[in-house]
Amino acid sequence: IVPIAFPLIAGAGTLTAILSLRAEYHVENIIVAIVANTIFVYLVLKTSKRIEKVLGKNGVSIIRKIFGVILLAISVKLFAANINQLF
Repeated sequence: IVPIAFPLIAGAGTLTAILSLRAEYHVENIIVAIVANTIFVYLVLKTSKRIEKVLGKNGVSIIRKIFGVILLAISVKLFAANINQLF
């Protein structure tokens, strides 16, 4: 799981998101979010097999879609904020 998870957790997309969020939020808030996210990711990765057994394939698919919508909402918010700054 490490070779697959590492680019998702600490890859270019993650660093780009941190830089984008830095333009809008204070450093302290970002650090707290990174620490909380690191703990959450660790717990999820450690218990991923159990979580998948409990949720099943359909449950995992639903969770994936929900988080996709959340990520899309964050992206639209950052995009709109940057467009507003241009004009």
